[in-house]
Amino acid sequence: MNRRTYLLLGALSVVSAGPFSIATAQRAAARTAATPPRLDHRELAADQQVIHALNRVAFGARPGDVQKVRAMGLDKWIDQQLHPESIDDSSLEQFLSHYSILHENQNELLQEYAVAQRDRRMAKRAAGDTTQGISRDDSMAFRSIAIKRRGVAGQLQSARVARAVMSNRQLDEVMTDFWLNHFNVYAQKGAPEVYYLAEYERDVIRPHALGKFRDLLGAVARSPAMLFYLDNARSMADSTRPRLASYDRNQRLGGADAVTRVARGNARGRRPNGALGTPGRGIGGGIFGGRPAQGGQMDPDRAQQVQQRINKQRNGGLNENYGRELLELHTLGVDGGYTQQDVINVARALTGWTIKPPATGGGFVFRPEMHDAGEKIVLGHKLKAGRGMEDGEDVLDIVSRHPSTAKYVATKLVRHFVSDNPPQALVDQAAAVFLETDGDIREVMRTILTSNEFFSQEAYRSKVKSPFEVVVSAMRAMNAEPDSTPRTAQVVAYLGQPIFGHQAPNGYPDTGDAWMNAGAILNRINFGMAAAGNRIPGARVNSIPGLDTLAAASRTRQVDAVVSLMLGGSVSPDTRGVLMSGENPLLASAGSTPLPAAAEPTSDAMADMSMQAGGRPVKGKTGDKAAKLLGNPRTNPLAAGNGAVPQLNGIAQVVGLALGSPEFQRH
Repeated sequence: MNRRTYLLLGALSVVSAGPFSIATAQRAAARTAATPPRLDHRELAADQQVIHALNRVAFGARPGDVQKVRAMGLDKWIDQQLHPESIDDSSLEQFLSHYSILHENQNELLQEYAVAQRDRRMAKRAAGDTTQGISRDDSMAFRSIAIKRRGVAGQLQSARVARAVMSNRQLDEVMTDFWLNHFNVYAQKGAPEVYYLAEYERDVIRPHALGKFRDLLGAVARSPAMLFYLDNARSMADSTRPRLASYDRNQRLGGADAVTRVARGNARGRRPNGALGTPGRGIGGGIFGGRPAQGGQMDPDRAQQVQQRINKQRNGGLNENYGRELLELHTLGVDGGYTQQDVINVARALTGWTIKPPATGGGFVFRPEMHDAGEKIVLGHKLKAGRGMEDGEDVLDIVSRHPSTAKYVATKLVRHFVSDNPPQALVDQAAAVFLETDGDIREVMRTILTSNEFFSQEAYRSKVKSPFEVVVSAMRAMNAEPDSTPRTAQVVAYLGQPIFGHQAPNGYPDTGDAWMNAGAILNRINFGMAAAGNRIPGARVNSIPGLDTLAAASRTRQVDAVVSLMLGGSVSPDTRGVLMSGENPLLASAGSTPLPAAAEPTSDAMADMSMQAGGRPVKGKTGDKAAKLLGNPRTNPLAAGNGAVPQLNGIAQVVGLALGSPEFQRH
C-alpha cells in the first residue's frame, strides 16, 4: 500500500406555545395512521449489527462485549441502553469518588476564588502599585486558590473521559457528549466558567440527555454556564424600553426609572431593597459583585469610578448573543424560518435571566429590574406587556415545539448516529416522532437506533471518529482502567479536541472531513503506537484478554487475534499488509522526526494545556526548538525519550498499528 492510499482514510408552521391541544394530537394520530409501518430489513449480518451498535450506541466494545450483547439479544440491549436508570453503574460511582474537588460545592469554590481575587485587587490598589503591596502569605493563599481552580478544570475533563471509558450506561454517555457539544460552552470564557461547568454537566445535561427536549432546553437556559458564556447575564432592557417593576414588602421601584434609582443608591453607598446588588456586598455590586467600603463610605474618586461602572452596566442594554444562538444553533437552525426581529424579541424576552455575583457563589436569578416588560412578538406569537420570567418560558415553549426544531434536532441526531449525509427518510421519521411525543429524546433515539438506515451497509464504518471517540474507544478496546489524572484528557486535546475547549458556540464538527488531514492521521497513528507502548495511563497490551498469551506466537496468529478482538474480525488487504509487515507507510515517510503536535504548548498547568485549541502546529517554533517541545512530556502528552513514536515489536506493534488503522479510526 502506498502513502496516498493511506491518506484516503479521511476522504470522506408554528405549533402552540402551550401543551398540545386535542386538535394537534388528532393531527399527529392522523399522520401516524397515514404512514404505513416501515419493513424491518437490516442489511448487516447479525454479528456486524452487534459490532456496529457497540461502535455507535457505545464508545466501542470492551473485550467480551460482543458476546454479552449477542447472548442478551441486540434489540433488548438497545432497549436497556435507552433506560440507563435500569443499569447498575456502582463501580463507576465508586471510581468517581476519587475526584475530590468535583464533590465540593462549586458555588462555595467560586465564592472563595472571587473574594480572594477581589481582596487581592484591593490590596494592590491600597498599596498604590499593581505589582507590590501583597504580603507573602496572602500571595501564597491566592496562589493556592488559583491552583484549586485549575484542579477543577483538570478533574472535570478527566472525569468526562473516565465516564466514557468505564460506564455501563454507554448510550447515556454518548448522548451526554452529544448534548454538551450541541449546547457548547467554552471553559476559558472567564474565571467563573469552570465552576459553572461542573454544575452544567452534572445537573443540566446528564439528567435530561434522554428526557424531554423542552426540559433540557429550559435547564440550559437557566444555567449560569450558558448565561455567562453567551452574555445573557449582562443583557437588560434598552433605556427606551419599559422595565418590569421590582417589588419588596415596603416599596415598589417602578418602570424604566428603577435602575436609575438603584444606581443612585449604590453611588451613595447603600442598597435599596430589590436593587441589582446584594446586601452587604456594597459598592460597585450589580451583576459583577463589589466590595463594601469601611463604614459604608468610600472616597470621592472611588465613588466616581463606581458610578461610571454602574452607568456603563445600566446603559449596556440588550445583548442578542444567546437569543440568536438559541434560534440558530439550539433549536430552529439557521434556515428555521426566523427573522432578525425574532432574534431581538427573543433576547428581550430573556432579559433579567442572569446570575448572582460570583462573590456570593453565583447561581441563576431572575432580575425583574433588568427585564424588558414591553410587548413582544416571537414567531407569530404575541407576548403581552407587563410580564416577567414567563416571557422567556413561553419562548422556550414556542421554539422547543416548532417543526423546524424537530427537523433540525433530528438531522443532527441522524448525522451523528447514522451518516455524515443523513438519509432524508429517517430524518423525516425522527422529526415526526419528535413532534408526536412532545420532544421525547428517548423515543426519537429508539426510532433511529432500530431503523433500517442505522443497520445499512452504507452506515457501517462510515463515520470518522472524533479525537474523543478515538481515545475512549482505544482504551475500551484495550480493557484499560480509567485514568483519574489529566493526562488522558490531554491526549484528546493533542489530537485536536480539547474537552470544553471549543471557543465558538457551534461545537465541534460532526463530519469526517473536519477531522481528517495528513497531520491528523499522523497524530492518530502516533497515538496508537503510544497506547500500545504503555504511555496512556491504565492501558496495557497485556491487559487485553486473548492477547496476553501470544507474545511468542507467529506473526500470522498475532495479526489474526488482533483483527478478531479489536477490529471486528475483518480488515482490508492493505491494513492486513501493514499489520503483517509492521511498517506503516506514513510513519516510514516521517522517519525519525517527531510528529507534528496538534496542541500549542503553554507554560500553564497541564489542566490548562488540555483546553488549548487543537489542530495547529507549534506556534512560533521551528526546527530543533519544535522537536524539543514535541519530545517534552509537558508539551506533548505522548512524548518520551527523544521523540513521540515508540519503537515497538511483536504483539504490541500489531496492536499499535491496529489502533491507527482506517478500520479502527472509523466506526
